[in-house]
Amino acid sequence: MTNIALIFPGQGSQKVGMGKEFYEFSPAARAVFDEAVALFNSELKHVMFEGPAEKLTSTAFCQPGILTMSIAALTAFQAHPKFKNLTPRFAAGLSLGEYAALVAAGAFSFRDALKLVERRSFFMEEATKLQSGAMAAIIGFDKKRLTEICAQAGAQVANFNSPEQIVITGHSAKVKEACQLIQAEGAKTVIPLEVSGAFHSTLMQTAADQFQAELKKISVHPTQIPVISNVHAQPQSQPDEILSNLAKQITSPVQWEDSVKYMAQQGIKEFIEIGPGKVLRGLIRRIDVNLKVFNIEKPEDIEVVPF
Repeated sequence: MTNIALIFPGQGSQKVGMGKEFYEFSPAARAVFDEAVALFNSELKHVMFEGPAEKLTSTAFCQPGILTMSIAALTAFQAHPKFKNLTPRFAAGLSLGEYAALVAAGAFSFRDALKLVERRSFFMEEATKLQSGAMAAIIGFDKKRLTEICAQAGAQVANFNSPEQIVITGHSAKVKEACQLIQAEGAKTVIPLEVSGAFHSTLMQTAADQFQAELKKISVHPTQIPVISNVHAQPQSQPDEILSNLAKQITSPVQWEDSVKYMAQQGIKEFIEIGPGKVLRGLIRRIDVNLKVFNIEKPEDIEVVPF
């Protein structure tokens, strides 16, 4: 077994054209795209490959699109002779990316993952209509003090992405107040995010409640390798805990920094980021400069992976 983990990106990594080369050059990847179009939406492939960017950015296309691209890239990689030499020890994903990680680990099928992601995105969008929410990225500010300020203002933490980057969430007015307090205490950068609501906050509780019913409809298996949960940054492998954590994930902060640190403590030194973009590579570089990340977002990237 090698000291390698497979990791998968989340919302925000999408880009027009993602996956097009896999569709053209890998029969295995093409089958994933065709299945997604048949299951989900006949427009999905066109929006992913041709845009427009505004439509791809919408949650309805973005989340299924990133999942489809990630699994298509993974499937192309698995069909390559190089994959036979690889035995990953862990899989993990950032928020939405956890669904691709669970598919990679054998917890459930791509078909079931796509159904879950479609319902998840729908319920989350519906929840945004009930209360006015906002999110902001905080760069260069003490984690402990940020958590205290959020509690004081009534905001919440959405993502612990790296020591440098934390995302806050919650009611719009409370996020605005927290941002003002954080800026006043010297944060390097505060960036309001262009999102439709307060994801990974208690404002998403109605979505989490509705999603529980969807989770009961799918068949979940023990994973072949442990998947690090976003909820507590610990390995999960059994169906009951996987289902419980997927429901909690909607309202809980994403513990990405601690997830990477956990894997590093277990001896992981190299990661393969599979899917669009290099967001996770950038975050991991800020978490531990000694860790290496290789990216697979085009067919030629598979040839470059040194395994």
